[in-house]
Amino acid sequence: MNGLFTVASFIFALAILITFHEFGHYLVARLCNVRVLRFSLGFGKVLYSRRVGRDQTEWALAAIPLGGYVKMLDEQEGPVAPQEAARAFNRQSVGKRFAIVAAGPIANFLLAIAFYWVLFVAGIPAMKPYLAAPAEGSPAAIAGVQSGELVRKLDGVVVSSWQDLRWNLLEQAMKHGQVTLEVEDPRGHTAFKILDLSSLQTDEIEASFLDAIGLMPFRPVPKPVFGRVMEGGAAAAAGLKAGDEIVAIDSKPLANWDGLVDIVRTSPEKKLTLSVRRGENLMEIPLTPVLAAEGKKNVGKIGAAPRMDEKENARLLTTIQYPAGEAVVKAVGKTWETSIFSLKMLGKMLTGDISWKNLSGPITIADYAGQSAQLGWMSYITFLALISISLGVMNLLPVPLLDGGHLMYYTAEIIKGSPVSAHAMEIGSRIGIFLLLCLTAFAFYNDINRLLLN
Repeated sequence: MNGLFTVASFIFALAILITFHEFGHYLVARLCNVRVLRFSLGFGKVLYSRRVGRDQTEWALAAIPLGGYVKMLDEQEGPVAPQEAARAFNRQSVGKRFAIVAAGPIANFLLAIAFYWVLFVAGIPAMKPYLAAPAEGSPAAIAGVQSGELVRKLDGVVVSSWQDLRWNLLEQAMKHGQVTLEVEDPRGHTAFKILDLSSLQTDEIEASFLDAIGLMPFRPVPKPVFGRVMEGGAAAAAGLKAGDEIVAIDSKPLANWDGLVDIVRTSPEKKLTLSVRRGENLMEIPLTPVLAAEGKKNVGKIGAAPRMDEKENARLLTTIQYPAGEAVVKAVGKTWETSIFSLKMLGKMLTGDISWKNLSGPITIADYAGQSAQLGWMSYITFLALISISLGVMNLLPVPLLDGGHLMYYTAEIIKGSPVSAHAMEIGSRIGIFLLLCLTAFAFYNDINRLLLN
């Protein structure tokens, strides 16, 4: 069932992103009075098609859903009736051709802006950047970071959530320099902590760089009290209820929920005896955690969640929300920052500062699509915005066969005053095919490696 949900989430995401990209090309082509012969969602064998409108444009759904295309009337691709020649793509001015090709990536950026606008208007739940005690010897520990401190600014930039902190730190981590954290301690006093990121290794940045720095979110450890018992789980089968407090397990006193989790996870299919306080009564209840696979490990699970302190949760959580007008500015800024960051990451890959292992293929993207969809509509829209930006950035790269490659030819045409020769474009196409095949091979290799490692 999860596999089908993941595939459905992935295909739905592709359908939205590809449709908007191609519709950008289609819309500007129509505005420039270029005849569109086919609008295809997908490649390969046509599964469904229908001709619509004065131009009898064919709207098609094809078998391979990993892309799409808009086919326009073009004398370089086939004979064109004399009366239709003025509407051929190749007959348009270089400015119009540039606009038609650029419209696809621009549509993806506009879609991302729309997604972020929706999120900012609705309000995004987030964790405030409260810090846990850092690992000994980490840059955060050396800087003197203490448990319970709240990050207010990073190098003078206001930080309002853990996502903000992580995003800004990731950019700084790639520079291997120093950053200044402005923090507020539990008593309300302000202090400045200097984090030295020069010792971070490339593989640490690629993996969990916050762990390497020693910055982790502060999480209060709940008491061993059940807040929720899932139907069909081992806890429910044993007769445990919400509000039950676990005093001891196998006669060993229990201090907090983490202690309960540790024992349960290491005791799959092992009978445990729980000392349970229910109201004024103390009782012994036998419980056998069920065996569950978690990656390559087998762990025990009982199907229960702790009772959380609502006041403490309210203190640690925030909502990122803006009025409709301000949300537009924030959405444009977020899309711009993410686009520039994507280009920087690509540049670091080309220079060897960041490994090509970060390149993801369709398998990994499909996995993220399924995971984000399961977490709720906000997570899924965030995923769609990120992928839409990635699609826009990728298509603007100056690689022949991509939109950016065509824009490169048109730029050369503007500079030299005449179109690029057919021979040069043929050589470019071969180079483009080679580069795209290499990128695809790397992406699939990384996907398979991730599957094997997980």
